[in-house]
Amino acid sequence: MPGPSTALPVAQPWRRRLLRQVLVALGLGTAFGSLLTLMSQQRLGTTLVYSWCISLGCTFAIDGLRRAAAAWVYRRDSSGSAAALAAWPGWGWMSVCLVLGTVIGFTAGAELANALTGLRGTSLFSGGHAAAATLLLISLIPGGAATWYFRSQGQLQAAQAQAEAAERQAAENRLKLLESQLEPHMLFNTLANLRALIAVDPERAQAMLDRLIDFLRATLGASRAPLHPLSAEFDRLSDYLALMQVRMGERLRVELELPPSLAGTPVPPLLLQPLVENAIKHGLEPKRGGGVVRVQAAQQGEELVLRVTDTGVGPAASAAAEGSRFGLHQVRERLATVYGAAASLTLEPGPIDAGGTIVTLRWPHPTRPPST
Repeated sequence: MPGPSTALPVAQPWRRRLLRQVLVALGLGTAFGSLLTLMSQQRLGTTLVYSWCISLGCTFAIDGLRRAAAAWVYRRDSSGSAAALAAWPGWGWMSVCLVLGTVIGFTAGAELANALTGLRGTSLFSGGHAAAATLLLISLIPGGAATWYFRSQGQLQAAQAQAEAAERQAAENRLKLLESQLEPHMLFNTLANLRALIAVDPERAQAMLDRLIDFLRATLGASRAPLHPLSAEFDRLSDYLALMQVRMGERLRVELELPPSLAGTPVPPLLLQPLVENAIKHGLEPKRGGGVVRVQAAQQGEELVLRVTDTGVGPAASAAAEGSRFGLHQVRERLATVYGAAASLTLEPGPIDAGGTIVTLRWPHPTRPPST
């Protein structure tokens, strides 16, 4: 009996499996029927009817016994009955299923062919032991071939399922790594801002520290799920921008635009945070008069579009700033991990009259959360 760690293959939809079994059985029946016609000079039509019926009978009898044996072998497995029935019971059990299923399938198929043709063909139980052994051996060939085919298909599907599971696990680990890099990065930047403010304005530094405590409490208390609603992402941005407004005062103006219809859209947490940080640190802070950070969400056709716009010094002036590409790199990595090639991130200068930078994220608007 397989150990508790034996992986069961994912059960296929029964209609697709049934169709495949029928097609394989008919294909094998056609091949053997044609061969027997050439060897015995019998009528092709009659031989094909017998070959098809016997091949179908053997295929379904063997598979039915295999499924019963698999259900017994994996009766204590917790993966589910459908997966257990699709599993392989081992060659010992399968040998018994093959011989017994061939006897049952041959007998049932021959009787069905007799009824369809009006003839009385030879059965396993007429014509003596030698004739019975010969018929059984001939019938074992298509049954064995079908068994080998479906066994190979099962192994291939199991390997594909394991590869997909490993890929999903790798993607989840990669997302966790990216998030673990983003959160300290944001915190260190904020603490550096707080340190600079303490020297010049202790009262505002105290207010900023209070905001930071509230922000961290809300962030750490939030769900650690790989996705959260877009409204939660905007709430965290609002908290962070309020924190930055304590430090920058009137130099930082904020506009957040989230249509109610998109509030529940699932997105990775902290997806927009690095882009807003870049907009402030490398766009607005170097500009004497500060400016506006605008975060917008919209649906364009079948795409979700998230846009972070600032009226700062622009991408050309901020490109040389040390660390200015960290946020962009992390966001691109996370988009690629969650949404694949369907997602994109573009960076472009703002309008000539306003200046600044526009960062745009796009991916197909999800009707349900993507699998990670």
